[in-house]
This record gives sequence, C-alpha cells and structure tokens, in this order.
Amino acid sequence: MLRNPEEEQLALLMTRNPLTIDPNVDITVAAKILLENNIRRLPVVENGKLLGIMSVADIVAVLAEMNIPDHVGQYMNPMSVPVWTNTPLNVVARVMELAKSKAVPVIDSDLEVVGIITDRDVISASVIEDSVEVADMSNGADDDEWTWESMRDTMSIYYSVSRVKVPDIPAKDIMVSDLVKAAYISGVSECALKMKRNRIDQIPIVNANQKFLGLLRDRNIIQAIANLN
Repeated sequence: MLRNPEEEQLALLMTRNPLTIDPNVDITVAAKILLENNIRRLPVVENGKLLGIMSVADIVAVLAEMNIPDHVGQYMNPMSVPVWTNTPLNVVARVMELAKSKAVPVIDSDLEVVGIITDRDVISASVIEDSVEVADMSNGADDDEWTWESMRDTMSIYYSVSRVKVPDIPAKDIMVSDLVKAAYISGVSECALKMKRNRIDQIPIVNANQKFLGLLRDRNIIQAIANLN
C-alpha cells in the first residue's frame, strides 16, 4: 500500500491482465493452462465479456462423470510432509509455508493417517492481534553536526498494526478427522467423484495398513484429463 498509496486494497490483491479462455475451447486445453501456469481459475471471456470462471473444481467434476480407470497412485504427490498429532499448530503453519503446501496430513504414533489440516483450518484457528507502533520521523539529533544551531524537527507517527497469531495448540485439536481416503490403485474418476461429493481439494492415499503414501490434490488429478489430447 505504501508503494501504491492511491490504490484500493482490491486492486493491490488482484492479478492484472489475467489469462482468459474462450467458452468454445476444449476442457483438456483449459486443464493444461491451469497446470502449466500454476493457477486455479480461468475467466471465461467472449468478445470482451466475462461469462464465468472455470476452476480446478469444475474440471474435477467433469472427471467424476468420465470413466478414467487410471490408478491415482501415478498422480499423487509422494513428497507431502505429514505432521504428528501433537505438533504445535504454529509449527504446522511454518511447515506448510516452507513446503508451499495448502494442506498436510496428520499421523499418529502408529504412523496411521488420522486427520488433515488445510490453510483454511489454520486461519480459522488463528487470532488477530492489534497493536499500536510508533515511527520516529525526527530530523536530526541535538548533537548532529548537520543540525542547524542544534535545532531539530521532531515528529512521531503512531499507526495501528494487525498481526495474525497462530495459537500454540496441538494439531489434533483442529484437524479434520472425518477423512476421505483412497487406495493407491483407486481409479481417477472414482477419486474425482469423492472430491466432488465431499467438496474437498485433496485425499490422503494409504496402503492396506492405513499407512500414509502420499497426498492426491485436485491439481494432481486433472493431469489425467490434460493427458487425453
């Protein structure tokens, strides 16, 4: 905001000149654009008019209606970083930040997946702390050789600061424990249907002993439809 003092907050947050797509473009092309540009939504524009938005969730919904038997194991992310049930939430948030992940599975001492935490869960559990800080805008000091006749201008600016504080509570206190899981050999369309019905963005992939193998994200699974052409 300091760099653009005349801008509105929405203008600061928005992406300028976003990628768009024509309504007649094949869905496989839309999937490729989303994947290649690491974005989740595409404005659908015709003759300069916005008609709607194509999202990753929309493509997952299409996948759910198709019959793609490919195993989801080939699309899952095996590098997902799980956290322990008693890991402090502020540590979980830092792990997610470093891993650039919007969700992490939670495992217990038996290494079984017992929950999942998303960035939305972390935000919901966090609190906003307001404080007042001061900026010293004084011009010089009494003993500054550049100050004319030992005179100086003094000015302090007080401003409010809001910070998000993640509480120091164990992961198990906020994790989603009613999990939707899938096996490594589950079909793509089967998992897409689970995502659609449960309105979720990711599914933990487990073996027969419920041991965590990796995380299947909605972005991963739309690769199946991008591969059709």
